[in-house]
Amino acid sequence: MSNEMHPSTADDPQLAIYRKSIDNIDAAIIHMLAERFRITQAVGRYKAKVTLPPADPSREARQIERLRKLSEEADLDPEFSEKFLRFIIDEVIRHHEQARGE
Repeated sequence: MSNEMHPSTADDPQLAIYRKSIDNIDAAIIHMLAERFRITQAVGRYKAKVTLPPADPSREARQIERLRKLSEEADLDPEFSEKFLRFIIDEVIRHHEQARGE
């Protein structure tokens, strides 16, 4: 299709409102992830200090189950939520391994 048939999305005020909201949400997500990782890095340093393992599979399973329930309540795909949390958990474990010098 030709661009001449569709108005520019940059000129669509409703789309601009939606996109501004999305941008604000994205910024909040980034700030929340940064705070979460600051805390989990402190956990990693603590675990290294007291010689606890970097991973805690039982806690991970509880967290995934909890997040899946929250996702269902929020009408969000629980599979997506689990993948997202698993990605975060894997990164946290990597940080914990680094704290131990592994």
